[in-house]
Amino acid sequence: MIRRRVLVSGLVQGVFFRDTCRREAAGLGVAGWVRNLPDGRVEAAFEGEPEAVERMIAWCRRGPSRAVVGDVRISDEEPSGASGFEVTG
Repeated sequence: MIRRRVLVSGLVQGVFFRDTCRREAAGLGVAGWVRNLPDGRVEAAFEGEPEAVERMIAWCRRGPSRAVVGDVRISDEEPSGASGFEVTG
């Protein structure tokens, strides 16, 4: 199991990024959360099997159809044993 924190910038709020991210993560069996930040970015934490987490990061690089992703920053975190995926904030 691995855990990655992701910060996505660009046109990523108001384009169903969080809900689509939740559905993608659930389909891959990835745990964690996603939220909007006040500065217009989206932040997420993904935890699960390495291949599934990497697929979520790849999805974040394009986002849903109406998003325009400008940058994706990734940092490693210690897995926390998370289960389920939720939209917060």
